[in-house]
Amino acid sequence: MKRVDRMIRKCLESELETIYEIINDSSIAYKDRIPADRWKEPYMSMDELQEQINDGVIFYCLEDDLNILGVMGIQDRKDVNLIRHAYVRTDARREGVGGQLLRYLQKDQEKPILIGTWADAVWAIEFYQKHGFHVVEREEQKRLLKKYWAIPARQVETSVVLADGKYDGK
Repeated sequence: MKRVDRMIRKCLESELETIYEIINDSSIAYKDRIPADRWKEPYMSMDELQEQINDGVIFYCLEDDLNILGVMGIQDRKDVNLIRHAYVRTDARREGVGGQLLRYLQKDQEKPILIGTWADAVWAIEFYQKHGFHVVEREEQKRLLKKYWAIPARQVETSVVLADGKYDGK
């Protein structure tokens, strides 16, 4: 069935289960790409998702006339914004969902935007580079991951940070 009438909007509290489902459906792509000691199922528990929301991640979704196709969060971290938890349903990949969400969240942002992802998630890095982000130098990545993200040291070692053109490296 052809999808029509797409719309991006802020997710509703009542859609927490749908966000959870999309994250865990889509994240299966990471299963054999990230360090085995960082993989778990579900990839993000409902409690972890709620913690992210409580910590200021605001989720947006792209929906069509049938259902929500993808979600992406944005988090204000004082001098930067972070793109967090960008996931597209497996059956909606390669339809421009992620790009539309990313452009929507970038629109009208005055602060630099940073994105963290797994270093071995080559497809994710290429996606962000295609949308104007660049990989930050390794030592700067470590500093940024420790400053803006609450992640374990092992994840810092195995992640990269991408930045938009507004980021000046300070």
